[in-house]
Order: sequence, then C-alpha cells, then structure tokens
Amino acid sequence: MTTWVAPDIVPADELFQGGEREMLQGFLQNARESLLKRCAGLTADQLVTRSSPPSTLSLLGIVRHLTDVERIWFRIRFAGEEVALPYRTTENPDSAFNEAVPERAAADIARYRAEWTAVDAALSGLALDDTYQSPRWGVMNLRWAYLHTIREYSGHCGQADIIRERIDGRTQS
Repeated sequence: MTTWVAPDIVPADELFQGGEREMLQGFLQNARESLLKRCAGLTADQLVTRSSPPSTLSLLGIVRHLTDVERIWFRIRFAGEEVALPYRTTENPDSAFNEAVPERAAADIARYRAEWTAVDAALSGLALDDTYQSPRWGVMNLRWAYLHTIREYSGHCGQADIIRERIDGRTQS
C-alpha cells in the first residue's frame, strides 16, 4: 500500500513589474502556491496534525478554509455566482478546520487547486473598481478583495510555517 503525500509544487516566478491587476493576481497566486509548498511532502495524517490542541487549526484545515474564503469573496460576492460553499455552513462555520480528516486530504487539495481555476475565470471579466455591497461594511471594490485575501493568506501562511516546523522541523527559506 502506498501512502499518499501532498505533491510538491514549483511556484511560478514572482512578478517584479506589470500593471496593477497583473501584480495583484501574481501576489494572490504566489500566496496560494506558498501555502501548498508548506504542505508538500506530508502525509494525509500529518496534514491534519493540530497546531496545539484543543485548537483545530491544521494545514489541511487552512487549505479548506481558504477554499471557502476565495469562493465567498470572489465567486459569490463579486462574480455573483450561485455556488455552495464546500465546507463552511451556518450551523458549523468552522467546519473547514473541525472536519479536516486524512481520508479527504487528496480530494481537499484537489478541490483547492480547482477553486483557483474557477476563481480566476470568474474574475477575468471583472474590473478592479467593480463593487460588492456588503450588508455589514457597505461598498467595497474588487481591488480591496484582492488585498484582503492576500493579507489573509499572509497570516495563514505564517501559521502554516509554525505547524510545518512542529510536524517535521522543516522551515521555509
């Protein structure tokens, strides 16, 4: 029996010049790939290792959470797509973390990568000045959503660094 491990990823070269949209998209893609780099080479069991019980934070939980985050902000709110969330529910808003199990690791990572393609397609026809009317915060533009999501990735990639180091001692360079 072969044990599944998260595949390695070779991140795309970072953009050092370009238009605003290309730079935002490049930074978003870099953040996505950075998270998967922190998962690379780990078994499904390792991916669900909790950061510090009783916390339910794990690498796979972060992957699942960010799948929901990208779908919510980009596809549902800005592109107006009527798609269900894969993990989060009203009854269990933390299900991305609470229900991360090794048996679903390969499928969850595949779903995360598929979400990138769906998000990028949904965003391709939108302008950075396109808006979403939040019932809580008012009008926000797509530019803000890009920056907000990149910032969210920053925090979660930092958490992922700590979790990865706890699992096998590996640190990012």
